Amino acid sequence: MENKDTQPASNNFIKSIIIEDLKNNKNNGKVHTRFPPEPNGYLHLGHAKSICLNFGLAKEFGGLTNLRFDDTNPVKEDVEYVDSIIEDVKWLGFDWGDRLYYASDYFDKLYEFALQLINDGLAYVCEQTPEEVKLYRGTLTEPGRPSPFRDRSIEENLELFKKMTNGEFPDGSRTLRAKIDMSSPNLNMRDPVIYRIKKATHHRTGDKWCIYPMYDFTHGQSDMLEGITHSICTLEFEDHRPLYDWYLDVLKTPCHPQQIEFARLNINYTVLSKRKLLQLVKEGYVNGWDDPRMPTISGFRRRGYTPQSIRDFAERIGVTKAESTVDYSVLEFCIREDLNKIAQRAMAVVNPLKVTIENYPEDNEDYLEAINNPEDSNSGTRKIRFSKTIFIEKDDFMEEPPKKYFRLAPGKEVRLRYAYFITCKEVIKDENGEVVELICTYDPASRGGNSPDGRKVQGTIHWVSAEYGKQAEVRLYDNLFLAEDPDNVEEGKTFLDNLNPNSLTTINAWVEPMLLQAKPNDKFQFERVGYFCADAKDSIDGKPVFNRTVGLRDSWAKMMKK
Repeated sequence: MENKDTQPASNNFIKSIIIEDLKNNKNNGKVHTRFPPEPNGYLHLGHAKSICLNFGLAKEFGGLTNLRFDDTNPVKEDVEYVDSIIEDVKWLGFDWGDRLYYASDYFDKLYEFALQLINDGLAYVCEQTPEEVKLYRGTLTEPGRPSPFRDRSIEENLELFKKMTNGEFPDGSRTLRAKIDMSSPNLNMRDPVIYRIKKATHHRTGDKWCIYPMYDFTHGQSDMLEGITHSICTLEFEDHRPLYDWYLDVLKTPCHPQQIEFARLNINYTVLSKRKLLQLVKEGYVNGWDDPRMPTISGFRRRGYTPQSIRDFAERIGVTKAESTVDYSVLEFCIREDLNKIAQRAMAVVNPLKVTIENYPEDNEDYLEAINNPEDSNSGTRKIRFSKTIFIEKDDFMEEPPKKYFRLAPGKEVRLRYAYFITCKEVIKDENGEVVELICTYDPASRGGNSPDGRKVQGTIHWVSAEYGKQAEVRLYDNLFLAEDPDNVEEGKTFLDNLNPNSLTTINAWVEPMLLQAKPNDKFQFERVGYFCADAKDSIDGKPVFNRTVGLRDSWAKMMKK
């Protein structure tokens, strides 16, 4: 990533274009953008970047943003995807007002545009197969050859297009193509397809149509009909811009939106191909589009990410023309920044080791005071009950510790968070030599974690009462892929060969009793462990399931300080 500053970028080249347009009173001083997803899957992190960009620019310059579904392929589209996209954009914090549109809203008008092109001698019905079209198109170094059907008369083309519309031809047997230039150095200008036959039921128009317009034909005209001023899209559409402009020019439309391209998001250990994400879902490698391991907006939401963290991420990575790969730790930095401010603290032990404090009174009712969030002075405190037997993390004990080891070891003293100093006196093992219990003593005078005699204890560890704590299901999520670039595989392999078999580990952890009252989406910092949230789907009253959002270690921030 080129920008290694942790501060958000304040400017980008698209913003500079808009500022110049406003200075010249282009588009009568208006800024009107749109977010145009295809409803053939759930939105992912790359879409989030585009959403933030389109809505953010319009808001900054006092403009408007439309939400428009590019629903021109009924075979792949579904109402489920429409609903999920609407939910995701709202969750990110953006509002399109009354400007919710569908490309299918314009099917009648697009049909009229197609007839206009035919009547102007700029479109023809072609009977070439897809293989023949590809063969005739030529290559980057060789010009294409004209279709044998290219010089049909206007009358014949009108008649054939009418028959296509009436369903008189089978799927794939005819297309309507623009008549542009088969020798153009830009392959997109070599008589592109405008309409194809698809006898499929559309989720909004039903069976009214059996021909559907192509994206390149639909998009510019939809932008024009909605009065879009800046049509912002990803870099793979840069070669399509001449075609976008050609349609608007030859149709003599009343306004001409400006297409601007930016580099799409690439992030390591992740795939953002909607086709591949669909494959992960359909073949059962994940548990649906909202699986917390998925890079979908709904997956991040369920994992515990906040809208603010996603918006912050989009701002920090900036907008450029150059392709680059963002490190996943940047995203984790953003969610830590947000959750550190808002997440209530709690104690949970995910890998428990029993500790018995031999000199602690059996029936002592001992309540300790814990801070709910040190970053929020208004968050208050809570009471935690202490007991003779507690659990600590196995990783917080070492029988033969190295130098500068500040956690618990035989004969070593540590501080229990909010509680007392304890000293390990005895180690109990099972028949396999595994440590199963520690016998310790405590210093009653060190209540609250401070010693009246001023002795210093460097190590502080967390704990949960074995008598009063509760068990809860905790899901520990890791990267879905083992490789930085999951698509970089040997011949004969696919991105699926890079799946991480340990991307999800489910355990029963010991937690503070108050955590059992957590509601879906409630967010916590399990002290010294990580940030967690109550799962939105599987949590029920009194029995929450906790998803690990992110660990506490902030490698990216440390790297930035070097």
